[in-house]
Amino acid sequence: MGLTDEQRGEIAAERGESRSTRRVTVPALEEILYEALPVLDHGFVRVVDYMGDDGAVVQAARVSYGRGTRRVSEDRGLINYLMRHRHTTPFEMCEIKYHVKLPIFVARQWIRHRTANVNEYSARYSILDNEFYIPAPEHLAAQASTNRQGRGAVLEGEAARHVLGLLRDDAERAYADYSEMLNVDEAGAPRDPSWPGLARELARMNLSLNFYTQWYWKTNLHNLMHFLSLRADAHAQYEIRAYAEAMLGTLERWVPMTHAAFLEYRMNAATISAAGLRVIRRLLAGEAVDRQSSGLSPREWRELMAVIGRDA
Repeated sequence: MGLTDEQRGEIAAERGESRSTRRVTVPALEEILYEALPVLDHGFVRVVDYMGDDGAVVQAARVSYGRGTRRVSEDRGLINYLMRHRHTTPFEMCEIKYHVKLPIFVARQWIRHRTANVNEYSARYSILDNEFYIPAPEHLAAQASTNRQGRGAVLEGEAARHVLGLLRDDAERAYADYSEMLNVDEAGAPRDPSWPGLARELARMNLSLNFYTQWYWKTNLHNLMHFLSLRADAHAQYEIRAYAEAMLGTLERWVPMTHAAFLEYRMNAATISAAGLRVIRRLLAGEAVDRQSSGLSPREWRELMAVIGRDA
């Protein structure tokens, strides 16, 4: 994992401190607070701060001034109700902040979610580390023939070796040229004292999208679940899905009742269109329904049949 000695020292110092507070804390999340959870070859996700818990969701929904005296089963039932009926405001009362190290091309996908506060490492101010993402062989795949933004068969043999070589050679060459333009050696010292090197804001444009960047990403619980519903989905690109799955684990530690409701009513559930619902009702009534008589497009028909476990 891509942690420097300085970062390890900072994390150890953070995890070594303990503070007394009147605020609600979550022991399971406190166990991994500040810890870097590895993702991909050099990346990580770590929780650096949070506010609220399952009780805060319930409290906001009931608009009570205390923690409440309801039983856990009643709290779970209320959270399930809120999730099932998409009452999102109570979930917005909880917030979480992550420190994430990720490839630039993943960051460009991630930033499409515009419901968070983001502050990214500045390559105008600092020099990027010589760390870039190379896919594991099982994730190196050809372009899918049926999905313009997806992967097909895994590359094997000479084709895989050739592509991996190109990726590594291009990244290494790009960083070497980046360092030369900055006029710094591997230790960051000037190569030629007679000139200051190219401006960092210009030299960075030479780097490829598989180089790593870092940012702090703060969001509320509702928007975090929206992010996870899309990016932890099996159809999401593998690289961003790897980060989402790590964050899904932190969600379970932080708000276990909300996490269970999220899996039940969002991640493992399905949304059926009005036309699809009519097809299901006709099937339940014993009527023979085919795609042509369903009123659905071929793709909608395939998706519906997959949801109800029938052959398309």
